[in-house]
Amino acid sequence: MSADLPPFPQPQENVGPPELLRLGTGTDVDEPCLRADAARNRARLLEAAERLVAEHGAAALTMEAVAAAACVGKGTVFRRFGDRTGLLAALLDHSERKFQAALLSGPPPLGPGAPPVERLRAFGCALLRRSIDELDLLLAGEPSAERRHTFPPRRFLRHHVALLLREAVPDADSELLSHTLMAYLDAALIHHLTQQCGLPAERVRAGWLDLVARLTRTDTPAPAGDAPAPAAGAPVPVADAPAAAGDAQAPAPSA
Repeated sequence: MSADLPPFPQPQENVGPPELLRLGTGTDVDEPCLRADAARNRARLLEAAERLVAEHGAAALTMEAVAAAACVGKGTVFRRFGDRTGLLAALLDHSERKFQAALLSGPPPLGPGAPPVERLRAFGCALLRRSIDELDLLLAGEPSAERRHTFPPRRFLRHHVALLLREAVPDADSELLSHTLMAYLDAALIHHLTQQCGLPAERVRAGWLDLVARLTRTDTPAPAGDAPAPAAGAPVPVADAPAAAGDAQAPAPSA
């Protein structure tokens, strides 16, 4: 006879309120103490790097290209980030900070103030949009397989999903289901679906909404402008119901 399974272990990140998690580049540990002009220069370099990735992909992200785009000397970029790896890490950190800030203090439904299911829908749609926009960058910074689920930014996002699931479906195993939901949003899978399979982003987004609806036992929201679908078992209006095969047509009234 098989024994009962042990309870799912509670990860340490579930203790206490969530807080912003940094990737850590090793070059900006003194960032809070940066002089105002140094902070502005760093922000300008990161903005230039973001434009390069958006327009030409992560392969175009070189120290020389960032220096030219930001109109500074190449030495400035090297002093700020060390090398290309440091630049990639800083750019990922910059993007992650903005996304985490939107989750913790941005407007609803992505930020606080909306029901948990609405926040789950908004979270996945926002992360999908970010993944598609920054796909090259995210793939370039993808952690190795053994670190993928302990990587601080991913751990933070999964913890956020688990908290929302716990509110939306209290009787579900939110820890395991949060891994299921995050797997759908994995950058490598998004690359496969959109680039290798050619699926439109809207279909991937619709798949996320359907997955959330099934896990939370809620209705999938109707696309904008569409009338809500009738509830299961609701009678179809007579005027819209198709005639059954073999049904006799009512005779037209005689003149």
